[in-house]
Amino acid sequence: MNSPCATNTEPKLTIEFVPTTCWFSNVRDHVSAAVWKKITAVVAEKAGSRCEICDGRGHRHPVECHEVWFYDDKTLTQKLVRLIALCPSCHEVKHIGLTKKRGRLKKALEHMAKVNQWHITRAEIYRKNVFALWRRRSLFAWKLDLSYLNETFGIQIEEKR
Repeated sequence: MNSPCATNTEPKLTIEFVPTTCWFSNVRDHVSAAVWKKITAVVAEKAGSRCEICDGRGHRHPVECHEVWFYDDKTLTQKLVRLIALCPSCHEVKHIGLTKKRGRLKKALEHMAKVNQWHITRAEIYRKNVFALWRRRSLFAWKLDLSYLNETFGIQIEEKR
């Protein structure tokens, strides 16, 4: 259930819809602003302030820190597996639901198509498939696993959910 678009190879740039039952439960919600700032600085430095997907950079912010989650559909666990540096354009694709609300869907789909070397039609089909998976996952309450923060940064987190 983790692959919403059957292809021979996984796309380089993917959409990561967070189930509605997991909204507002991210790393920033569990650490102080100062700790989040330190984490994002480490992530950006490791990536050389370049996007880890397209190697691009933004104008206002060269890169932004993005949380990569794995959803275990059997145990209903949302697990943080990585923090990556993304240019604003790739980050908009990751959060395409919010991007759509901001009126930037077309630009985000075009960027995703370019990075993945897809026709725009394939990008739209992929978005619809991911959206269907999001709808299914949004029916459930998920356990949150932030153990990555302790393993990578030595940050102990207590679950708030």
